Amino acid sequence: MMKYFTGSIIVSIIGLIVSFFIGQYYGGTTSAALEALFIAAVLAVLEISLSFDNAIVNATVLKDMTPVWRHRFLTWGMLIAVFGMRLVFPLAIVSFVGHVNPWEALVMAASRPDEYAKLMLSAHLEVAAFGGSFLLMVALSYFYDAEKVEHWIGFIEKPVAFLGRVEAIEIAVALILLIVVSQFMPQQEESYAFLKAGLAGVVTYVVVDGIGAFMEASEDTMHNIHRASAASFLYLEVLDASFSFDGVVGAFAITHNLFIIMVGLSIGAFFVRSLTIMFVEKEALAKFAYLEHGAFYAIGVLAMVMLSAPFLHIPEWVTGLSGAAIIIASFLFSLKKGPTESA
Repeated sequence: MMKYFTGSIIVSIIGLIVSFFIGQYYGGTTSAALEALFIAAVLAVLEISLSFDNAIVNATVLKDMTPVWRHRFLTWGMLIAVFGMRLVFPLAIVSFVGHVNPWEALVMAASRPDEYAKLMLSAHLEVAAFGGSFLLMVALSYFYDAEKVEHWIGFIEKPVAFLGRVEAIEIAVALILLIVVSQFMPQQEESYAFLKAGLAGVVTYVVVDGIGAFMEASEDTMHNIHRASAASFLYLEVLDASFSFDGVVGAFAITHNLFIIMVGLSIGAFFVRSLTIMFVEKEALAKFAYLEHGAFYAIGVLAMVMLSAPFLHIPEWVTGLSGAAIIIASFLFSLKKGPTESA
């Protein structure tokens, strides 16, 4: 067990030490340094709780990828997750919203963190709509599957799977939901921005899924298998980004220091990768029949929380605990059922 988490533990120790010195630099006192260390640890736990289902879904895709692309996801993907989503993404948002270049945004984060956080949070509506709609499509596409034969909550999943025979029904459901939710926006401007960002999330899913389908059209040769794995890599990166949206924006409710946020969330991201590797190598999805179901239910809950964020604030710890509760329930029911036939 320890072999899967040794690297993450080392990164955690280094990250917490770095967060201590960041706190010391900005606060000038030992108490400020310890506070920064504590906040980084809290953010790491928050990231793991919000992304545990992400690890399970990653494992479902990784098990069908070639070793080369699996390794690339666990290396290149890690760099993208840490520096791309936890540093570049917040800077890009502030650059766009504040009409400044990325360097000026970085200087603002370092010298005027409160001003930086205000600009970051001002884009929460669009970020939540995009990420929520993409994750909603992920969940709906899993359950609206006419070929799905394994059901955890049968009275819900069986009729939904049957409706999966209707072409593109998940897109229709997502669009209807976006239109309905947008009507609750207090201002027409906000409604339009929410709807536009939500549509972008749906379109992004359709494009990424379409690329995957195109790449998998023929797997007669190793070349085509590599192409399919490359498409899966792209899908996982977009999926990881969507999971990161809520964590990154939510982290600013805890601290306005971008660098502590990056350290804390990055520690959590490393643990999520470790969990993913463990799930793949231990064949957890074959041994626990409903674990995958639980992950997609948790994704659906996270999607709805993100889509309702503009007018209903739900603390991140509540979201994380609800997702964890669903996955634990699916795990317990899996133990009762026993391993699947493929195990």
